[in-house]
Amino acid sequence: MKVLAVFPAYNAEKTVERTLRDIPPGCVDEILLVDDASQDGTVAVAERLGLSVIRHDRNRGYGANQKTCYREALRRGADIVIMLHPDYQYDPRVTPLMTDLLILGICDVLFGNRIRTRREALAGGMPAYKYVFNRLLTLFENLVLGLNLGETHSGYRAYTRKVLETVPWERNSNDFVFDQQFLIQAHAFGFRLGDIPVPTRYGWESSSINFHRSIVYGLATLWTLFRWILHRGKIISCPLFEPKSS
Repeated sequence: MKVLAVFPAYNAEKTVERTLRDIPPGCVDEILLVDDASQDGTVAVAERLGLSVIRHDRNRGYGANQKTCYREALRRGADIVIMLHPDYQYDPRVTPLMTDLLILGICDVLFGNRIRTRREALAGGMPAYKYVFNRLLTLFENLVLGLNLGETHSGYRAYTRKVLETVPWERNSNDFVFDQQFLIQAHAFGFRLGDIPVPTRYGWESSSINFHRSIVYGLATLWTLFRWILHRGKIISCPLFEPKSS
C-alpha cells in the first residue's frame, strides 16, 4: 500500500526539516508539502530537502490547503494519507503506528491525541484557554456523535483512501473548521474513528490561532454539529453530509 504524508504548510521554514527528520525511515513512500503562500523560506527549504512541493499563488486558508493536499494525494495513488503539520507541534515518530492500524483494518481514520492529563497538556505549552475549549468541545462532540475520542481537535490525522474518496470534503470550509467538518462527515458516513497518544508540544514556532479565531472556530464547530443533527433527523438536507454523487 502506498503511504503518502501531506504537510499543509504556512511559514514553516524553521520547523519543516525537524518534522521531516523525525519521521521513521521507510514508513512513508512520499511526502508532499503544500505551501499556502508563505512569507518565509518554507518552499526553498522543502525543495532542498527533496520534498514534492505545490505552492498556492495566494493565501487560501488552512482548509483550502488540505483540499489541495488530498486532491493531489489521490491523484498520486495514495492508499493511506497522513496529514502532519510541519510546525513540529506533533510527534512524527508515531507515524508508523498510525499507518499500521489503518493497514490492519482496525480504524479508517486516526487522530493524534495530545491530551492524556491536564498537567501534561499544560506542561507541554498548550495555553490554558485552548485546553479548556478543547476539553469542552471534545466532550460535546463525543456526546452528540456517540464517540469516545480523547481529542477531536488534533491536526495529526491519518485517512484511508476510501475515506477520502467517500467524504465530500471539497464542500467544506477553507478555514480552520475544515477539520471538524471532516471529522463529523467521516462519522456520518459510517467510518471507524480512533486515536493514539502523542506528546503535547507547543513551541514559539508552532502555528496557533489567537483567542478571537478560537471563538469563531468553536462556534463554527457547534454550528456544524447542529446542522448534522438536523440532517440526521431529516429536518433539513445539508450538502456536507450528502454523498458526492448527489
